[in-house]
Amino acid sequence: MMALNYDYPLYRPPSEANSLIFQVTLGCSFNECSFCDMYRSKEYVERPWDDIKTEIDIMSKQLPDTKRIFLADGDALNLSTNYMVKICKYLYEKFPNLERVSCYAMPMNLLKKTSDELKQMYDAGLKMLYLGIESGSDIILKKVTKGAVAQTIIKSIKKGKDAGYIMSCMVILGLGGKKHSKEHIKGTAELINASTPYYVGALTLYLENGVKDEFLTKFGEPFIPVSDEETLAELEDLIRQIDVKDKVIFRANHGSNAYTIKGTFPQDKEAMLEKISWMKSHPEVARPKGLRGF
Repeated sequence: MMALNYDYPLYRPPSEANSLIFQVTLGCSFNECSFCDMYRSKEYVERPWDDIKTEIDIMSKQLPDTKRIFLADGDALNLSTNYMVKICKYLYEKFPNLERVSCYAMPMNLLKKTSDELKQMYDAGLKMLYLGIESGSDIILKKVTKGAVAQTIIKSIKKGKDAGYIMSCMVILGLGGKKHSKEHIKGTAELINASTPYYVGALTLYLENGVKDEFLTKFGEPFIPVSDEETLAELEDLIRQIDVKDKVIFRANHGSNAYTIKGTFPQDKEAMLEKISWMKSHPEVARPKGLRGF
């Protein structure tokens, strides 16, 4: 069996672990978020159709029963609408059992597309978008050079939802350090309440060596990391302040997290808070630091 010749490093969301991955772009067109070094080693490139088509043709013969496909790298939604529609339509043509195509999405990518363009891509089979919220605090979003503010993130999530997409969003515990912890969680809960993504995943800040100095410099003031206990307190505060009527599936089971919790708002809110209360008195259940990472 021939394997795809990926341009590494290659990333995908944890929930796409069993998905077939095609790199339709390389790198990230923004690539300035100070907490992320995923694509620092790459220049942003949109891959040509002939290369993508050849890979799809090969893999459709080898893995014809594929049900889920993830389009990498970090910026597939930056492709033109016509190009994305062309790719998606061809994927469904070649993989008869395909159920879902997904990709990462930056707020600016979503907002640059018209509602009609988003609907065209959805109708062609792009069904799920993974969007990084990181924080709902404009102060922190600026300090980590996210390239978006809370209101534009809310607007982008709503725009994706209105076009039919399943929106899966990530937030980062500890992103404000000790000083901005309360503000970080308050703003993040408010953003989730205002936009109600279908999925929310909580990660914990983990600064890779390649980006640590840049993060600390751009933060603009001494950054004091939160401890495991303080991260758990942030998680508790976040869950306590999330107040939604619509269903929001919440997960804090990423490999970066010291403590794991999951549930669905609004019905599991109290159960999650009870579990956190138990974990506070059982610190031994924390994931060992050597086993954590972004």
